[in-house]
Amino acid sequence: MSTVITGSIAFDYLMTFAGRFKDHILLDQLDRLSLSFLVDGMVRHRGGIAANIAYTLSLLGEKPVVMAAVGKDFEEYRAWLEKHGVDTSAIVVIPDVFTASFFVNSDMTNAQIAFFYAGAMAESSRLHFRDLEPIPELAVISPNDPQAMVQYVAECIDLKIPYLYDPSQQIIRLDAPQLLEGIRNAVALIANDYEWGLIKEKTKLDLAQVNRWTSFTILTLGEKGIDLYNNGEKVRIPAIMPNKLIDPTGAGDAFRGGFLKGYTRGLDLEISCRMGALAATYCIEAQGTQGHSFDLETFKARYQTLFPDQAGLDAL
Repeated sequence: MSTVITGSIAFDYLMTFAGRFKDHILLDQLDRLSLSFLVDGMVRHRGGIAANIAYTLSLLGEKPVVMAAVGKDFEEYRAWLEKHGVDTSAIVVIPDVFTASFFVNSDMTNAQIAFFYAGAMAESSRLHFRDLEPIPELAVISPNDPQAMVQYVAECIDLKIPYLYDPSQQIIRLDAPQLLEGIRNAVALIANDYEWGLIKEKTKLDLAQVNRWTSFTILTLGEKGIDLYNNGEKVRIPAIMPNKLIDPTGAGDAFRGGFLKGYTRGLDLEISCRMGALAATYCIEAQGTQGHSFDLETFKARYQTLFPDQAGLDAL
């Protein structure tokens, strides 16, 4: 099943400050706040939800297409993605701006001050499914410029492209009618439990209504596992405990990559969710959203060890 993943591509700049932010904030002078922190270290990670999903999917032997807008600083990142088997032909460079970037400074108490620069991502609505050749059999609509997300839903409906709807961080920037339209026409809604709470509050939907619209719904619950709603039934799929806990950032994106591998290959939804859970665990065991590494055979062997009495991945 040919799949196009839409969403953000970004650089993550992570900094550490050896003190405590609160020790340098004068509460009686907040109207004249002027602060500068000398940081001890900084690392830059490749990130962005679309790229993170595609990266994990490529480790599993697929060649996913990513449709996204990036800036003039993207070429090194493009080489990285292509080296790992991601199709970047639908990624468009917007001249004279930078790729979206997330800057976060963490102090010794894990308090954070962060900024997100949308950059080229703000131009994502320039990209269209109708310009792709061939038209994909499946689309993923993940967090992106809100206008682009609304546009992609409309294009998928018009072109009859089935899509998985994953509004995630942009729930707060989409209004209730936009969220309802995205969910109503989707093959599936994917969200974590907190995001579902936001959707529920904003749209007044309940899960019963969502499940009448979609073919299935997936709610990820962190260490509690995954709730899969399908054919009127709820199945709890346990999380897979990591061998070592290094960095939970990006685990949700890795889950989506692992799930898509099974789903697009026609495997049972429960098996696909277990594949997603294992991919998320690989991510947690490494630093950064694209720091994990494995191949399909290694993945299959670990899966079979974890689930010896359940259906395997021999069809992959």
